[in-house]
Amino acid sequence: MASFRFFIAISLVSLILISTLTPSISKTAKNDNVELDDDEDLRFLEETEGKKDAAPSHSHFNEEDDGDDEYPDLDDEEFGNYHDFDDSDSDPYKEPEIDDKDVVVLKEGNFSDFIEKNKFVMVEFYAPWCGHCQALAPEYAAAATELKGEEVVLAKVDATEENELAQEYDVQGFPTVYFFVDGEHKPYPGARNKEAIVTWIKKKIGPGISNITTIDEAERILTSESKVALGYLNSLVGPESEEIAAASRLQDDVSFYQTVNPDVAKLFHLDPQVKRPALVLVKMEAEKINYFDGRFVKTAISEFVFSNKLPLITIFTRESAPSIFESDIKKQILMFAALNISEKYLPSFQEAAKSFKGKLIFVYVQVDNEDFGRPVADYFGVSGDGPKLLAYTGNDDARKFVFDGEVTLDKIKAFGEDFLEDRLKPFYKSEPIPETNDGDVKVVVGNNFDEIVLDESKDVLLEIYAPWCGHCQALEPTYNKLAKHLRGIDSLVIAKMDGTTNEHPRAKSDGFPTILFFPAGNKSFDPITVDTDRTVVAFYKFLKKHASIPFKLQKPVSAPKAEAASTPETKGEESKESDKSSNGGLKDEL
Repeated sequence: MASFRFFIAISLVSLILISTLTPSISKTAKNDNVELDDDEDLRFLEETEGKKDAAPSHSHFNEEDDGDDEYPDLDDEEFGNYHDFDDSDSDPYKEPEIDDKDVVVLKEGNFSDFIEKNKFVMVEFYAPWCGHCQALAPEYAAAATELKGEEVVLAKVDATEENELAQEYDVQGFPTVYFFVDGEHKPYPGARNKEAIVTWIKKKIGPGISNITTIDEAERILTSESKVALGYLNSLVGPESEEIAAASRLQDDVSFYQTVNPDVAKLFHLDPQVKRPALVLVKMEAEKINYFDGRFVKTAISEFVFSNKLPLITIFTRESAPSIFESDIKKQILMFAALNISEKYLPSFQEAAKSFKGKLIFVYVQVDNEDFGRPVADYFGVSGDGPKLLAYTGNDDARKFVFDGEVTLDKIKAFGEDFLEDRLKPFYKSEPIPETNDGDVKVVVGNNFDEIVLDESKDVLLEIYAPWCGHCQALEPTYNKLAKHLRGIDSLVIAKMDGTTNEHPRAKSDGFPTILFFPAGNKSFDPITVDTDRTVVAFYKFLKKHASIPFKLQKPVSAPKAEAASTPETKGEESKESDKSSNGGLKDEL
């Protein structure tokens, strides 16, 4: 009897365990089926891609190479990336004839040994098709010739041929110029012309300051160099000389000299009887002479040169672009005007610039210059002949501020002061808001960005594109197809914005196309950059993973065949069409 009771107890426990575990097992099986269903859905999605519609996989390096001569988001990298204003012809590249016999050609096989055997080496990584490399080539070759015999060598590497070498040194754009000292390298930060390269290198390999002892030397320097600082000293050695030499190393783009000769001092516009030590900065600009009146110490001398070395107004050209965008002074005031109109306003613009030396760079953009002025004006959204004034914060945050009022000296100065004190309201470009926006891909412009993209109730995928961008054009069919699949999901928005004609502080692009994801309920945080393969499946998986509001893609169901009376002849045709629709309709839809 006890055995029977034990058997009954064991049976009851077993039944309880089975009943308890069965829902869990069932649920697990159900979940497995869901995963299988999802996999099946993705297989259907993959079928819809088709080789014809698939866009190339994402490659940052290739995009930068391909887009180097196209206008990106200036910010392409933005106004800060001055390369993007190049409006070069699209003709096939023809290598210009340049006498670069003094430039050493380096390849992977000889690179390491050459760097090891030479204490000072400047290396340019270039691409033959790159317009900026072509512009640099004659300047670089001339610098190599002038420095021949010095303790430095200028070399070049064709990065399109030496891919591994370019990747090893993190070459992401062209040209990339490094300066090697005992095998250690740092980027060259100076302007891309012979004079700047020679001046910068001489300071790196020499004492940083040179002596002028004769009138002939002084005259040659004054006629050949655009920016020169001269110290008029009691002695060419000692503490005063050491302070100038130390200051010179802080200002790479200015040549520093010293003299004790009164006749040399006079040629540099110094009174031979002036109390020594004295220092003067001489420039080939409208403001030719600046006299130093501070303490004769390194920091004060460097600050004086820094504040006065730029011209009062820099005219935007290919040659001047580096001095604007690679300057330690980031903030700029730009005046846009046609040449014939600018003559009336430039004097006031120049006079105002005197009050902001060392704080702001004043730039004149000639809007009727099709090579440089027009592209810059287009980027900033400036139309007409001007004058139009803008303040620009530079590459740090790329904010712009519009001047409103008559262009007079007092108002320009007030505008500059308000800019420095951060009292201005930023300006962002925008196309008109579309009258209808019913497509699968929603059109975003600057003025409806908040309404669409920053809607906290929606997960939003945003493509920032440029109409001329080849990568954007290749992506378009895939992006449209993705939007078509997801059009029935109310919580999800697939959108696009032309980054060349629209701006928003939350839409910062890093080249075209830039794809950003703004999760619902988290719009106060920075968006997620979408860095995945550019296929419908990859985008779908990304959205499933990152969307704040869960969703599921419903596979379309084929419509039932219509029953209609027909003649024997038409019935056969209808049957063929029906079979075709039944077999191929799903693939066409997906």
